Amino acid sequence: MDWTCLHRFRDGGRDGAFYLACLEYGHALWLRQLPARALLCLDRAMGADLCGEEPELQTWPLPYAAMTWFMQHTPADVFIGNPRVHFQHYADRMNEPRREQRRWRAWACWALARAVNPAWPADPRHHVHEPSVDDIAAALDGHGHPGETALWQKVLKNTQRRPEAGHAY
Repeated sequence: MDWTCLHRFRDGGRDGAFYLACLEYGHALWLRQLPARALLCLDRAMGADLCGEEPELQTWPLPYAAMTWFMQHTPADVFIGNPRVHFQHYADRMNEPRREQRRWRAWACWALARAVNPAWPADPRHHVHEPSVDDIAAALDGHGHPGETALWQKVLKNTQRRPEAGHAY
């Protein structure tokens, strides 16, 4: 798989097929030891225009667990960047469509990144209000799919710190 598997959706159609293609391409990137790009692919999956009842979501729920797994299992010598900063910037600079839904999913992933590796620093030059876990849950309740908040909370609760969590990236 390469970028062309998503390029066919460039003119719209960010539906279940797009969602599944993002998940598949993210997995392919992970297997090629490109975790930073794989995370970006999962970001795109989270932005698919889905209502929550699609068969693709029933089989493959929103990839909060996969995001966490990628962050936990990236080898120390493989580039992943700083996911905390990525999600902080992504959430604060989100635009339409479905801005609030996508924004709060980014904040949810930011909270997962913080849980995986508390040593990942925030961007000191990017002044933004960092929401609490309760703020994120309330926003997902208001803007997410049915059951999304519970899915995210379960992943957050089960998140283990990286073994090398003291290592700053």
